[in-house]
Amino acid sequence: MLNAIGLQNPGIDKVVTEILPSLDFSETCFIANVCGSTIDEYAEVTRRFDDSPIDAMEINISCPNVKEGGVAFGNYPDMSARVVEACRDVTDKPLITKLSPNQTDIAANARACIEAGSDALAVINTIMGMAIDVETQRPIIGNVQGGLSGPAIRPVALLKVHQVYEVAGPKGIPILGQGGIETATDAIEFLLAGATTIGLGTALFYDPLAAKKINSGIEDYLGRHGFSSVADLTGQLNLSDMQNTPANG
Repeated sequence: MLNAIGLQNPGIDKVVTEILPSLDFSETCFIANVCGSTIDEYAEVTRRFDDSPIDAMEINISCPNVKEGGVAFGNYPDMSARVVEACRDVTDKPLITKLSPNQTDIAANARACIEAGSDALAVINTIMGMAIDVETQRPIIGNVQGGLSGPAIRPVALLKVHQVYEVAGPKGIPILGQGGIETATDAIEFLLAGATTIGLGTALFYDPLAAKKINSGIEDYLGRHGFSSVADLTGQLNLSDMQNTPANG
């Protein structure tokens, strides 16, 4: 899936005053997605959600920074850390920082976000891409570029989870692994690479029951391999006797 729909929502005021009161918080946990075009906006949205029944917040640092010419907050560790720190200052609720793969060193960014106060990390956000209509010679996406998700990005997402786990794992920071997961096998790969849990997105568009099927498959895998819980899988990637050879260029 290649999309450029933005972050469609009615705004923090309506969410807090109208939408949240209509939700049944006894049924499940709710996580709010925090975004902004300035650090002050991130902090203000976080503050508003802090004074609400929301259970946790995911900080979307892939948003463009209007004060820096539209550069995404998540592309640079120092800028990402400033956003997390500003949000941390106004809430004690769990903060999950959603990391972008569109950067040079995702592990360095993860480290900076952890040091700034992030309680968990979501890995990864979409990969930037584009498509062209050859008949009209125009971009298919109105915004020219969009976010690519789905099975095509799974190998990239899996590697990023592995890289982030090397930083987050020793510190006990949970990782929400996501990016192209369709089956139980996909999910188990992410868990072995270091994910604490997994997220589904694109798969639910064509299979609304994907989560149920994946849970069933994971349960079967645990039984066959003698694991007592999903937690036993996290970070259990076997790297013994592996040669550290460079990838083909």
